Amino acid sequence: MSPAATAAVRSAYLVKGDDPSLVAQQAHALVDRLVGDGDPSLMVEEYGSPSADQVDVGAVIDACTTPPFLVERRVVVLRDAGQLSAADGKRLSAYLDDPLPTTVLVVVAGGGTVPAALSKQVGAVGEVLDSSVGRTDRQRSQWLADHLKGAAVRLDARATARLADHLGGDMGRLSGLLGTLASAYGQGATVTVEELEPFLGEAGSVAPWDLTDAVDAGDATGALSVLHRMLGASGSHPLVVMGTLHRHYRQMLRLDGSGISSPEAAAEALGLKSPYPAKKALAQSRRLGTAGVARAIRLLADADLDVRGATSLPGEVVLEVLVARLSRLARPVRS
Repeated sequence: MSPAATAAVRSAYLVKGDDPSLVAQQAHALVDRLVGDGDPSLMVEEYGSPSADQVDVGAVIDACTTPPFLVERRVVVLRDAGQLSAADGKRLSAYLDDPLPTTVLVVVAGGGTVPAALSKQVGAVGEVLDSSVGRTDRQRSQWLADHLKGAAVRLDARATARLADHLGGDMGRLSGLLGTLASAYGQGATVTVEELEPFLGEAGSVAPWDLTDAVDAGDATGALSVLHRMLGASGSHPLVVMGTLHRHYRQMLRLDGSGISSPEAAAEALGLKSPYPAKKALAQSRRLGTAGVARAIRLLADADLDVRGATSLPGEVVLEVLVARLSRLARPVRS
């Protein structure tokens, strides 16, 4: 259950995130909470869709300013708010300067970027709900733990760890899987890893930095596992994976011998907004040294030609060999 589930009702909400399925799930849960035991056919009006050319903001504002009939509140849901123009965003912001107390406006991100004026105004008078899982393993683990707390079933420690590894970046599958487990084992049941396994299906996708982090750590086994999931569940083409590795080592090449010592300076040199990935590139560049970075670039160049047809080997096999060699290159030399 999200934090919004126990919060007081506000005049407006913005539901955003980087996974459309998680955004949709959080918006659905929010609307369910706002409706409660009421009749959604009388309380809820929805506007906007991915197939619509534009949103009729005038109709949205009319709905927001219409008092509810036979129910305590009206819930106006505006989906794919990224389709709104800046002018439309300002019109809705103006409404929120003095919103009708019996109306709740739910703005659901999607279809582009939500106008800044609208995002700011919703934050001022209401609440912004971010469904994003996060980029790091720690953030993903925390997100999963938070969403398992109010689940219909309980997972023991081994099952939780197995689920986190299996889902990877596809946390949008969590809700459906928990519902299936509840149907199979009953509400409130404790599920073990052995009971979980038959319901997992195909492994979920992983983020590109999971691959580069494993390679940088010299973990060939882990890197190959991530590679297979990128090519499988994530559906990444071998050239896309090559692009990820090229960018990673190109950053190290730019930092090698530059004299840059701080993550902030590295981020500026690489054109990155955050110093966090620049810090990792700087550390790995130092760890490999000039000779190591040069060797990695040569391996990438040869593999790039092979993926494009210089060899009869499938692209997946070329990448497996490349990832294994790059991982070995990153291992510390034993004296």
